[in-house]
Amino acid sequence: MCITGTGWTTALGDGRDEVWQHLTSGRSGVRPLPGDGPLPAPAAALLTDGGPTGPPSERQVRLALTTASAALRDAGCPAADAGTLVLGSSLGPHLDDAAAMSPHTLTAAVAQRLGVPRSVSVSTACSSGADAVLAGAALLARGEAERCLCGGIDLLTAGKLLGHQALGTLSASGAVRPFDTGRDGTVFGEGAGFLLLETRPAAAARGARVLGELAGWGASNDGTGPTAPDDTGAGAVLAVRRALARAGAGPGDIAVINAHGTGTRANDAAEAACYGAVFGGAPDAVVFATKPALGHTLGATGALEAIALLLALRHGTVPPVLHTGAVMPELTLPLATGRPRKITGSLGLSLTLGFGGFNTCLVLAAPEGGTA
Repeated sequence: MCITGTGWTTALGDGRDEVWQHLTSGRSGVRPLPGDGPLPAPAAALLTDGGPTGPPSERQVRLALTTASAALRDAGCPAADAGTLVLGSSLGPHLDDAAAMSPHTLTAAVAQRLGVPRSVSVSTACSSGADAVLAGAALLARGEAERCLCGGIDLLTAGKLLGHQALGTLSASGAVRPFDTGRDGTVFGEGAGFLLLETRPAAAARGARVLGELAGWGASNDGTGPTAPDDTGAGAVLAVRRALARAGAGPGDIAVINAHGTGTRANDAAEAACYGAVFGGAPDAVVFATKPALGHTLGATGALEAIALLLALRHGTVPPVLHTGAVMPELTLPLATGRPRKITGSLGLSLTLGFGGFNTCLVLAAPEGGTA
C-alpha cells in the first residue's frame, strides 16, 4: 500500500518538517496545563487552539478537519476522491459529558464536512490510530477501496486525567522516561495524525508522489484484563510476527522501531519482553519513542508514530529519546538516548499497546528508489 500524504497536529506544531526538526533537536511539547482545573499536571496540550478548556466535541471536529485536510493537500488528492475515511479515537469526552459526540458520530461528521463519501470508525483505546491504518489497509487489500484516509485523534479531558491518576499511570516527575529503570509513568498529550493510503495502481493513475509504503500489519489481543498488559509480551509478539510475515520480512530486516514507550512500569516491561522474544540476540534495530516530546496522545498515538517512523526512514535518522538515562536491562535493542541516531535500512515497525490488550504493529518501508 502506498502512503501518498500525511498530516499531523502536535504539541510541537503541525508542519511535517517543523515538528521533525523539533523532535530531532530534542525539544519537548510537555508543559504545565493552563488554568486551575481539577488536576493540575504537565501535559502536551494544543495551546494554540484554546487547549483543554474549549468545548471538547467542537475541538475534536475542528482538529480532525484541519489535520485530515492537511494530509489531503499533501497528497494532492481531493476529498471526494479519498474514498473512505477511517478515523480512530478513544472514548473522547464521554467520561466528562455523556451527551458529547461519540467516536462514531465524530467520524461521520468529519467525513461529511470533508466531503469523503464513506466512513469507518475505530475505537480500540491507545491502539485506535494504528488500527485505523490497519483497517484502511485491509479495505484496500480486499479490493473494497482504492484509497483510504486513515488517522487518529484525541484530546485531553479532566475525566481522562483523573481516571489515569486513579490507575496510577501518570508520571509523578512530569516526564515520560521510556525503558528507564526509574520510569514512573506517562504524561498525556493531545493531537491528530492522518495518512492517505492508496493501492499502487490508484497512486500511479494520478501520478501521486509516494512517501513510503505500508508493507505489513498485524494485530492481536492479550485477553488478560481491561488495563494491565500481558507481562510476558506474548500478545505483542504475535502482532509483530504477523506484521513481519505479511511484509515478507524477518527481524533482521528491521532497521528502526518506533516503540509505544509509555514510561509506565507494566507497558515498558511487556514491550521489552516482546522485542527480546522477536529479535533475540541480534539487536540490529534502533529503538526510539516520541511520547517524551509529544505526550501520550491516546487514540492519536498510533497515527502520529507511524508518521514519525516514515520520517525516520526518509531521513535515515531517529530523534533522541528524551529523559531516559539508565536503560532497563530487559531491553536488549539499542535505544536512541542522548542524541539523534543514524540508521541504515529501508524497513521499520511501529508498535502500539492499548488498554484492553489491543496490540497493533505496522511495518513501513521507505519509497522505492529513495526518499520522496
